[in-house]
Amino acid sequence: MLMLSASVGVLFAAGAYMLMRRSLVKLVVGLVLLGQAANLLIYVASGPLRGRPPLVEPGAESPPTPHSDPLASALVLTAIVISFGIASYTIVLIKRAFQDVGTDDLNEYTTTDC
Repeated sequence: MLMLSASVGVLFAAGAYMLMRRSLVKLVVGLVLLGQAANLLIYVASGPLRGRPPLVEPGAESPPTPHSDPLASALVLTAIVISFGIASYTIVLIKRAFQDVGTDDLNEYTTTDC
C-alpha cells in the first residue's frame, strides 16, 4: 500500500510539473498524468484487498465480510475511458493549433486571429 501511495504522489508531482511547461504537448501529458494519479488515488483510498473479490457464493445473500469494494473499480474504469476521450480531443485541438500557428510554444499564441 505504501508503494501505491508513493506512486500517487509521484504522478501528481510529475503532472503538475508538466502543466507548468510552455509546450502544449507537455501540457497534455501533464493532464493525462494528473488523471491517472486521481484514478490511482481513488483506487488506493478504497482499500483493495488481495484475493477477496466481491463475489456472492451460491445460496448466500452477500459476499464474505472482508471483500474489495467494486464501486471504486467501476468509477476508475469509467474515468479512464473519459480521460482517454478528453486526451484524444485535446490532441486534435493541439494539432489544429499547430497547423495554424506553426509552433506549440504557448508564448507564441499572442492573438486570437489566425
